[in-house]
Amino acid sequence: MKKVTLLLFSITLFSSQFLFSQGSPDYGGGLKVKINEDGSKYFRVISWAQVQATYNDNVASDASNLNFNLRRARVLMFSQINKKFLILTHFGLNSLNSGTMSPVGKDEGAQLFMHDVWGQWSLGDSHAVGGGLHYFNGISRLNNQSTLNMMTLDNNRQSWSTIGLSDQFARHLGVFAKGKFGRLQYRVAINDAITNGLDTRTPTNGGDAVYGGKRLIGSKDAGKAYAAYFEYNLLDEESNFLPFKVGTYLGTKKVFNIGAGFFLHPSGSVIADLSGNLIGEDVSIFAVDVFYDAPLADDGSAITAYATYQSNDYGKNYKYSAYGTGSMLYTHLGYVFAGDKTKTRFQPYVSYGSNSYDALADNLNVFGIGTNVYMSGHNSKVTLEYLNKKTGPSKTGTITLQGMIYF
Repeated sequence: MKKVTLLLFSITLFSSQFLFSQGSPDYGGGLKVKINEDGSKYFRVISWAQVQATYNDNVASDASNLNFNLRRARVLMFSQINKKFLILTHFGLNSLNSGTMSPVGKDEGAQLFMHDVWGQWSLGDSHAVGGGLHYFNGISRLNNQSTLNMMTLDNNRQSWSTIGLSDQFARHLGVFAKGKFGRLQYRVAINDAITNGLDTRTPTNGGDAVYGGKRLIGSKDAGKAYAAYFEYNLLDEESNFLPFKVGTYLGTKKVFNIGAGFFLHPSGSVIADLSGNLIGEDVSIFAVDVFYDAPLADDGSAITAYATYQSNDYGKNYKYSAYGTGSMLYTHLGYVFAGDKTKTRFQPYVSYGSNSYDALADNLNVFGIGTNVYMSGHNSKVTLEYLNKKTGPSKTGTITLQGMIYF
């Protein structure tokens, strides 16, 4: 199947330098409302919407080739009344289309929901603890990825490794600690796993694992999940003020980080023996990664490179949607051509991912090639990408044109 997707526009209002690194000469400080004269007490408000128009040339004879989708609509606000505590609230909806709309805005698809709500308390200048619905994830950089400054068109899907299985849209409800020891940054969390995840299957006797431990065997044995990510900043230090990781700095920083992380969910999955007795299977995901982003000269040229290896154990022969027990190798590489930073700049890139699954004979291999056209850093850009997915003899090719503007 071939699909040509036109993302008409993606508008983000009132963004923040702390939240997203823009690489834009025009951005400034975004919207920041000072509560006192020196600005140490403040709040910020961020709002964005992403709207898609999709053309698919392989649909049923009675279906339209052209469809529209409100991919994301979000409002985020965080406030710092003093240096000791911060509160962040982030709500919105995702993927509202003609099939999920409600006549009076009340059905499931039309509902707003909380993405993040957490409070954070500082423990000195370098460490903090917090709790709530949060995005301080483990595993890898891409499992903590911001969605507004990615280098590729979208994040590598398998890197968001627990969406809907143990969490709510990549967010867990729990407590976290984050900070740094010199150049070593860390984030660790203890969370309640979601009870009613996307995997609603019932284990078959002698069959494969199902990700439903808390639902099927209870919270005593399967209720908690543990996550951590550690990274060493060899060159410029990145901000860890908020959890969202930058995809590409466009040469505005010189970053070289080595990271490692994990996610553990004891008895997160369940199998049934031949007699039908349910047995918990531990979910364990580990990854190592490396990120490099730096200018190549004073002419505006820059390179962005990333690579990760991830070991995924969701239980015996687990396979559901994009996820499965096995391993993943993923990498991408981009190059910003030399040019005036105040004018249009071009960044071609390539990406490749190979996913193995114990339950399948063939790997899922994903190859992407594309280019970003930056009019004002990440604040105004157009992306064209071709993505090819191949599993055995099955192939899927997608061409996507995306326009993004946010302020």
